Amino acid sequence: MDSVGEIVYPRHIMKDPIKQYWNTRIKKCQKALAANNFEVFVVPSAARARDVALKKIIPATGAGSVSWGGSQTFKDSGLYDALKDSPSLKALDTYDKTISRDEVLERRRQALLVDLFISGTNAVTETGILVNLDMIGNRAGAITFGPKHVLILAGRNKIVPDVGSAMERIKDYAAPVNARRLAKKTPCARTSLCRDCDVPDRICNTWVITEKSFPKDRIKVVLINEDMGF
Repeated sequence: MDSVGEIVYPRHIMKDPIKQYWNTRIKKCQKALAANNFEVFVVPSAARARDVALKKIIPATGAGSVSWGGSQTFKDSGLYDALKDSPSLKALDTYDKTISRDEVLERRRQALLVDLFISGTNAVTETGILVNLDMIGNRAGAITFGPKHVLILAGRNKIVPDVGSAMERIKDYAAPVNARRLAKKTPCARTSLCRDCDVPDRICNTWVITEKSFPKDRIKVVLINEDMGF
Protein backbone atom coordinates (compact mmCIF):
# COMPACT_ATOMS: atom_id res chain seq x y z
CA MET A 1 0.00 0.00 0.00
CA ASP A 2 1.34 3.45 -0.98
CA SER A 3 -1.19 5.16 1.26
CA VAL A 4 -4.24 4.11 3.21
CA GLY A 5 -6.66 2.28 0.90
CA GLU A 6 -4.52 2.72 -2.24
CA ILE A 7 -3.19 -0.45 -3.87
CA VAL A 8 0.07 -0.24 -5.80
CA TYR A 9 -0.17 -2.44 -8.91
CA PRO A 10 2.81 -3.93 -10.76
CA ARG A 11 4.12 -1.71 -13.56
CA HIS A 12 3.22 -4.16 -16.32
CA ILE A 13 -0.44 -3.93 -15.31
CA MET A 14 -0.40 -0.14 -15.12
CA LYS A 15 1.35 0.07 -18.50
CA ASP A 16 -1.45 -1.63 -20.43
CA PRO A 17 -4.40 -2.41 -18.15
CA ILE A 18 -6.71 -3.23 -21.05
CA LYS A 19 -4.45 -5.97 -22.40
CA GLN A 20 -3.90 -7.29 -18.89
CA TYR A 21 -7.67 -7.38 -18.33
CA TRP A 22 -8.08 -9.39 -21.53
CA ASN A 23 -5.11 -11.62 -20.68
CA THR A 24 -6.99 -12.77 -17.62
CA ARG A 25 -10.17 -13.54 -19.54
CA ILE A 26 -8.28 -15.15 -22.42
CA LYS A 27 -6.41 -17.49 -20.07
CA LYS A 28 -9.72 -18.62 -18.58
CA CYS A 29 -11.09 -19.22 -22.06
CA GLN A 30 -7.91 -21.04 -23.12
CA LYS A 31 -8.15 -23.44 -20.19
CA ALA A 32 -11.81 -24.19 -20.88
CA LEU A 33 -11.23 -24.77 -24.60
CA ALA A 34 -8.32 -27.12 -23.89
CA ALA A 35 -10.50 -29.08 -21.47
CA ASN A 36 -13.01 -29.46 -24.33
CA ASN A 37 -10.37 -31.04 -26.59
CA PHE A 38 -9.58 -27.97 -28.70
CA GLU A 39 -5.93 -27.22 -29.41
CA VAL A 40 -5.44 -23.65 -28.25
CA PHE A 41 -2.90 -20.95 -29.02
CA VAL A 42 -2.81 -17.50 -27.40
CA VAL A 43 -1.14 -14.60 -29.22
CA PRO A 44 -0.87 -10.86 -28.53
CA SER A 45 -1.68 -9.58 -32.01
CA ALA A 46 -3.10 -10.35 -35.46
CA ALA A 47 0.41 -10.31 -36.94
CA ARG A 48 1.52 -12.92 -34.43
CA ALA A 49 -1.55 -15.02 -35.21
CA ARG A 50 -0.53 -15.08 -38.86
CA ASP A 51 3.03 -16.07 -38.01
CA VAL A 52 1.99 -18.83 -35.62
CA ALA A 53 -0.42 -20.22 -38.19
CA LEU A 54 2.13 -20.17 -41.02
CA LYS A 55 5.17 -21.37 -39.09
CA LYS A 56 3.67 -23.74 -36.53
CA ILE A 57 0.03 -24.74 -36.88
CA ILE A 58 -0.29 -25.34 -40.62
CA PRO A 59 3.01 -27.25 -41.03
CA ALA A 60 2.08 -29.50 -38.09
CA THR A 61 -1.16 -30.56 -39.82
CA GLY A 62 0.69 -31.78 -42.91
CA ALA A 63 -2.11 -30.26 -44.99
CA GLY A 64 -1.82 -30.30 -48.75
CA SER A 65 -5.00 -28.32 -49.43
CA VAL A 66 -6.67 -25.38 -47.74
CA SER A 67 -9.80 -23.27 -47.97
CA TRP A 68 -11.72 -20.86 -45.78
CA GLY A 69 -15.08 -19.53 -44.73
CA GLY A 70 -16.19 -15.91 -44.64
CA SER A 71 -14.11 -14.23 -41.96
CA GLN A 72 -13.00 -10.63 -41.57
CA THR A 73 -10.52 -11.73 -38.91
CA PHE A 74 -8.90 -14.15 -41.37
CA LYS A 75 -8.53 -11.36 -43.93
CA ASP A 76 -7.32 -8.73 -41.46
CA SER A 77 -4.69 -11.06 -39.99
CA GLY A 78 -2.95 -11.19 -43.37
CA LEU A 79 -3.31 -14.97 -43.49
CA TYR A 80 -5.55 -14.89 -46.56
CA ASP A 81 -2.99 -12.95 -48.59
CA ALA A 82 -0.26 -15.34 -47.43
CA LEU A 83 -2.18 -18.47 -48.41
CA LYS A 84 -4.18 -17.68 -51.55
CA ASP A 85 -1.12 -18.07 -53.80
CA SER A 86 0.84 -20.42 -51.58
CA PRO A 87 3.33 -22.58 -53.51
CA SER A 88 3.14 -25.36 -50.92
CA LEU A 89 -0.63 -25.62 -50.50
CA LYS A 90 -3.43 -26.13 -52.99
CA ALA A 91 -5.69 -23.20 -52.10
CA LEU A 92 -9.38 -23.30 -52.96
CA ASP A 93 -10.12 -19.57 -52.98
CA THR A 94 -13.77 -18.90 -52.19
CA TYR A 95 -13.12 -15.14 -52.12
CA ASP A 96 -12.12 -14.97 -55.79
CA LYS A 97 -13.96 -12.00 -57.36
CA THR A 98 -13.21 -13.09 -60.93
CA ILE A 99 -15.44 -16.19 -60.95
CA SER A 100 -19.20 -16.59 -61.19
CA ARG A 101 -21.57 -16.99 -58.26
CA ASP A 102 -22.17 -20.61 -59.28
CA GLU A 103 -18.45 -21.31 -59.25
CA VAL A 104 -18.12 -19.71 -55.81
CA LEU A 105 -20.84 -22.03 -54.49
CA GLU A 106 -19.13 -25.04 -56.07
CA ARG A 107 -15.83 -24.10 -54.45
CA ARG A 108 -17.60 -23.81 -51.11
CA ARG A 109 -18.91 -27.34 -51.60
CA GLN A 110 -15.45 -28.63 -52.51
CA ALA A 111 -13.99 -26.81 -49.50
CA LEU A 112 -15.73 -29.34 -47.26
CA LEU A 113 -13.13 -31.89 -48.39
CA VAL A 114 -9.88 -29.94 -47.96
CA ASP A 115 -7.21 -30.91 -45.46
CA LEU A 116 -7.44 -27.59 -43.60
CA PHE A 117 -10.36 -25.20 -43.28
CA ILE A 118 -9.82 -21.74 -41.78
CA SER A 119 -12.52 -19.54 -40.30
CA GLY A 120 -13.39 -17.04 -37.64
CA THR A 121 -16.09 -17.62 -35.07
CA ASN A 122 -19.05 -15.47 -34.10
CA ALA A 123 -18.44 -16.11 -30.41
CA VAL A 124 -16.38 -18.21 -28.02
CA THR A 125 -17.51 -18.73 -24.46
CA GLU A 126 -15.46 -18.70 -21.28
CA THR A 127 -16.78 -22.23 -20.79
CA GLY A 128 -14.91 -23.32 -23.91
CA ILE A 129 -17.65 -23.49 -26.57
CA LEU A 130 -17.76 -22.08 -30.12
CA VAL A 131 -21.05 -20.54 -31.28
CA ASN A 132 -21.76 -19.70 -34.92
CA LEU A 133 -24.71 -18.59 -37.03
CA ASP A 134 -24.54 -18.96 -40.82
CA MET A 135 -26.48 -17.86 -43.85
CA ILE A 136 -25.48 -20.60 -46.31
CA GLY A 137 -24.00 -23.08 -43.85
CA ASN A 138 -20.69 -23.81 -45.55
CA ARG A 139 -18.70 -22.43 -42.63
CA ALA A 140 -20.83 -24.20 -40.04
CA GLY A 141 -20.70 -27.42 -42.04
CA ALA A 142 -16.91 -27.40 -42.36
CA ILE A 143 -16.39 -26.70 -38.66
CA THR A 144 -18.60 -29.68 -37.86
CA PHE A 145 -17.38 -32.30 -40.34
CA GLY A 146 -15.39 -32.76 -43.54
CA PRO A 147 -11.99 -31.05 -43.44
CA LYS A 148 -9.33 -33.01 -41.57
CA HIS A 149 -8.29 -29.94 -39.61
CA VAL A 150 -10.02 -26.67 -38.74
CA LEU A 151 -8.28 -23.46 -37.69
CA ILE A 152 -10.36 -20.82 -35.91
CA LEU A 153 -9.09 -17.27 -35.40
CA ALA A 154 -10.84 -15.36 -32.63
CA GLY A 155 -10.25 -11.82 -31.43
CA ARG A 156 -10.78 -11.03 -27.76
CA ASN A 157 -14.02 -9.21 -28.58
CA LYS A 158 -15.60 -12.58 -29.44
CA ILE A 159 -15.25 -13.85 -25.86
CA VAL A 160 -18.50 -14.02 -23.87
CA PRO A 161 -19.48 -15.71 -20.60
CA ASP A 162 -21.78 -18.45 -21.91
CA VAL A 163 -23.89 -19.75 -24.80
CA GLY A 164 -26.81 -17.47 -24.01
CA SER A 165 -24.55 -14.43 -24.12
CA ALA A 166 -23.02 -15.72 -27.35
CA MET A 167 -26.40 -15.96 -29.05
CA GLU A 168 -27.35 -12.48 -27.87
CA ARG A 169 -24.06 -11.10 -29.16
CA ILE A 170 -24.58 -12.67 -32.56
CA LYS A 171 -28.18 -11.56 -32.99
CA ASP A 172 -27.76 -8.08 -31.51
CA TYR A 173 -24.37 -7.16 -32.94
CA ALA A 174 -22.58 -9.54 -35.32
CA ALA A 175 -25.56 -10.23 -37.57
CA PRO A 176 -26.63 -6.59 -38.05
CA VAL A 177 -23.04 -5.49 -38.70
CA ASN A 178 -22.45 -8.28 -41.20
CA ALA A 179 -25.77 -7.59 -42.92
CA ARG A 180 -24.65 -3.98 -43.43
CA ARG A 181 -21.16 -5.06 -44.55
CA LEU A 182 -22.66 -7.40 -47.13
CA ALA A 183 -25.29 -4.86 -48.22
CA LYS A 184 -28.12 -7.24 -47.39
CA LYS A 185 -31.71 -6.03 -47.56
CA THR A 186 -32.70 -7.03 -44.04
CA PRO A 187 -34.45 -5.13 -41.23
CA CYS A 188 -31.35 -5.36 -39.03
CA ALA A 189 -29.21 -3.70 -41.70
CA ARG A 190 -31.51 -0.67 -41.43
CA THR A 191 -32.27 -0.59 -37.72
CA SER A 192 -29.30 -2.46 -36.15
CA LEU A 193 -31.86 -4.57 -34.30
CA CYS A 194 -32.77 -8.21 -34.93
CA ARG A 195 -36.40 -8.65 -36.01
CA ASP A 196 -36.19 -12.42 -36.61
CA CYS A 197 -36.99 -11.54 -40.20
CA ASP A 198 -38.35 -13.63 -43.03
CA VAL A 199 -36.77 -11.98 -46.07
CA PRO A 200 -34.73 -13.47 -48.96
CA ASP A 201 -31.52 -11.81 -47.75
CA ARG A 202 -31.75 -13.18 -44.20
CA ILE A 203 -28.26 -14.24 -43.07
CA CYS A 204 -29.31 -16.04 -39.87
CA ASN A 205 -30.26 -19.56 -40.91
CA THR A 206 -28.08 -22.24 -39.30
CA TRP A 207 -26.85 -22.36 -35.70
CA VAL A 208 -23.86 -24.51 -34.80
CA ILE A 209 -22.77 -24.89 -31.19
CA THR A 210 -19.47 -26.75 -30.90
CA GLU A 211 -19.09 -27.97 -27.34
CA LYS A 212 -16.02 -30.13 -27.95
CA SER A 213 -13.53 -30.84 -30.71
CA PHE A 214 -13.83 -34.34 -32.13
CA PRO A 215 -11.43 -35.90 -32.70
CA LYS A 216 -9.29 -34.25 -30.05
CA ASP A 217 -7.27 -31.32 -31.44
CA ARG A 218 -9.01 -31.44 -34.86
CA ILE A 219 -10.14 -27.86 -34.22
CA LYS A 220 -7.35 -25.43 -33.39
CA VAL A 221 -8.30 -22.08 -31.88
CA VAL A 222 -6.04 -19.03 -31.92
CA LEU A 223 -7.13 -16.48 -29.32
CA ILE A 224 -5.87 -13.00 -30.21
CA ASN A 225 -5.49 -10.26 -27.62
CA GLU A 226 -6.83 -7.62 -29.99
CA ASP A 227 -10.32 -6.77 -31.20
CA MET A 228 -10.76 -8.56 -34.52
CA GLY A 229 -13.68 -8.90 -36.91
CA PHE A 230 -17.30 -8.58 -35.87
